[in-house]
Amino acid sequence: MDVTSFITASKASNEAFKTATLLKTLTVNALIMGEVGVGKSTLASYILPDAPMVDASDFGALFATLENSNTIIITNIEKSSNLALLKEKIESLHVRVIATTKDSFHFEILEDLFSVKFGIPPLSQREEDIVMLIERFVVEATSLFGGAEHFDTKNFVPDLSRNSHSLRRQVMIHYLLQDIQDTELIEIIENYLYDKLGSNSDYRNFLYLYEVPLIKAGLKKFKSQLQLSDKLGLNRNTLRKKIAENKQYLQGKKA
Repeated sequence: MDVTSFITASKASNEAFKTATLLKTLTVNALIMGEVGVGKSTLASYILPDAPMVDASDFGALFATLENSNTIIITNIEKSSNLALLKEKIESLHVRVIATTKDSFHFEILEDLFSVKFGIPPLSQREEDIVMLIERFVVEATSLFGGAEHFDTKNFVPDLSRNSHSLRRQVMIHYLLQDIQDTELIEIIENYLYDKLGSNSDYRNFLYLYEVPLIKAGLKKFKSQLQLSDKLGLNRNTLRKKIAENKQYLQGKKA
């Protein structure tokens, strides 16, 4: 993990980083809260760069690490099966802890264990960080796949459902697909369908894989159903029917 990689373009992330920097100079326990993919583990490693990192769900590994370390990073502390015992162990061994947890976590039993608690907002509230992260992931994609450092953002809507995790995956896929050849696309669909085929209605069931991207791309490019039906050589009523049949994939498109 690159512990220097925490993005601080937004005010919220900059404040979180300042708190983490202060914690590097202290010896107190701290709890970092936030959704998955907001950078909790990165900041925890920045605070304690030499500390082992253990997920709280692995109770055996967690206790073994506590026995053999002066400092520890505990991720997903809300997943611990015995918080009272965990607290007792930490306090008796005098281990310094930086823990991470999801936003909604709150247990009174741990209230006095952490002298400092701070949160990292989701990326949806840190727009400046999104731009920086996309740039970083594009550089990573360029290094991994050996292409040009070009990323077409024309039709790119960031997927922030899992914050940086979903955004990184989306950038990687988008980067690969922006220069994809038809033979490569056919191979991807072939591999997708191989294990799913087996019913006598498969042609109808999987026709949406062709129709949906064709309609979505057409509506983006030609702006209206009238123009699209003309370009596709379809009766407008036929196009309307296709849109109705695939409405679950075409929400928000022009009627």
